[in-house]
Amino acid sequence: MSKIIKQMQMESLKQTFQGVKDLVLMSVTGLDCQQDNRLRLTLRKKNIRLQVIKNSLARRVFSELGLNVESNLVGPTTLAWGGESIAELCKELDALLKKNDKVKFKSAMTDGQPITFEQGLRMPTRVEAIGRVVMLALSPARRLAGQILGPASLIAGQIKSVSEKTEATSPPAA
Repeated sequence: MSKIIKQMQMESLKQTFQGVKDLVLMSVTGLDCQQDNRLRLTLRKKNIRLQVIKNSLARRVFSELGLNVESNLVGPTTLAWGGESIAELCKELDALLKKNDKVKFKSAMTDGQPITFEQGLRMPTRVEAIGRVVMLALSPARRLAGQILGPASLIAGQIKSVSEKTEATSPPAA
């Protein structure tokens, strides 16, 4: 391959992966063209893209972009990126490719840092993380409200039982 073509491919990779911080590296050796096409179409509906890369060119481009993927670029490599977060990306890929033994997950990257694919599966999605933060913010208020209402409801119950006793013991009005 000539230097001009390599340079054009590197520029294309730079443009494609310029803003990408979450991606999954995998090997899809052994998929036939029909399986590959179905996989790509299914993922495209979920805004997830796949691209087979040349490792030597990817090393150069990703080092310029600040992504540390050198140790994982061994053998045939396919990159997957897109979705809302690394957790969503990993979960979608795992769900689609769980039954396919020809696909091997190498690793994942989030915010430019390498992680294992299993760590990506365990991470919360954006919606789950927001829910956790809201729950943690509301927890002290909920506990305080419970501490205020607990004794108040106990006193209200005692007042109600005393008033019922007085109604039962008072003579009926003639």
